[in-house]
Amino acid sequence: MSDRTAIGVGMVGYAFMGRVHSQAWRSVGAFFDLPLAPRMAVLAGRSKERTEAAAAQLGWAAAETDWRELVNRDDVQIVDICTPGDSHAEIAIAALAAGKHVICEKPLANTVAEAEAMVRAAASAPGKSMVAFNYRRVPAVALARRYVEEGRIGEIRHVRAQYLQDWIVDPEFPLVWRLQKDKAGAGALGDIGSHIVDAAEFITGQHVVGVSALTETFIKERPLAAESAGLGATGTSATGTVTVDDAALFIGRLSGGALASFEATRFAYGRKNAMRIEINGSLGSLSFDFEAMNELWFSAGGGGFERILVTEPEHPYMDAWWPPGHGLGYEHTFTHEIKDFLEAIATGADPTPSFADGLRVQRVLAAVEQSAADGSRYTNVED
Repeated sequence: MSDRTAIGVGMVGYAFMGRVHSQAWRSVGAFFDLPLAPRMAVLAGRSKERTEAAAAQLGWAAAETDWRELVNRDDVQIVDICTPGDSHAEIAIAALAAGKHVICEKPLANTVAEAEAMVRAAASAPGKSMVAFNYRRVPAVALARRYVEEGRIGEIRHVRAQYLQDWIVDPEFPLVWRLQKDKAGAGALGDIGSHIVDAAEFITGQHVVGVSALTETFIKERPLAAESAGLGATGTSATGTVTVDDAALFIGRLSGGALASFEATRFAYGRKNAMRIEINGSLGSLSFDFEAMNELWFSAGGGGFERILVTEPEHPYMDAWWPPGHGLGYEHTFTHEIKDFLEAIATGADPTPSFADGLRVQRVLAAVEQSAADGSRYTNVED
């Protein structure tokens, strides 16, 4: 790594997403031959004590309690945003204005207007920017895209996508920030529905152009959390109102004419992280489930499905890892994401998915909310 050009990274946020992003920054240079060597310069969070403890544990050289100080540091060239959605736009726009490169967790923002402002800032800034839809970097998902590009399944006719979890089925689970619209923007729709919209568009190369939707909040009141970021302890008998959806179900049409269905829920008992997508074409089909993330299922010529174990060196990203048959995990998708981002910065290429891609997903989410709210049969996605 010593002969590579060093580049300083500052990350805002140290909870779940901050931990996985930290691991990616730590490991990417050990497995991929990159022109840039990331230096984990500084971590920002609101609590001095907790931020300093997280920085020491996760491998960051310094800590800040004000993200603005991080953005303006001379030893930071990349800003990694791992905060709730209500702060994405402010941090990203400030970082881009300061000449930094920016990678921002998904969904890009809480509203279309915020996402549009981020796209405008990215278009006029010297730094590169990318939204962190990590499931694009699952080798099996990237292989599915390759198969579509090669014409192996022919003309795409159907897309069905699901993202199923069960972590809030207990009515005593507290009112954490992900259940509050002012912080999260949306519930299952934004948190996990955004992933399947992006995955469908990535694999097919088509865009969602219209939707008809239903959303539901099954548990409308929850115990107040002892801390806004806590997972479990409530510390009080008071309750608060859930202001986001628990589940979203919508059908749509893609720009190439294919029909699509999407389901996002955090109320599917027994499903821990079942991000699934199936593509049916005129010549064949592809099927993927993240709970078996090293497998892609492929059907061609009218036969049944063939299981492809996506661990061969010729498969996307796999030449950097283990011998065939030795599978990867969730954390590797973030390492791939950081690898692609660093390569784009080094070569001057535009990273993908771009902020413009994130805005397009945001517009789909807004159309889903609009359709569900007014009961419209079909809502166009704005250009």
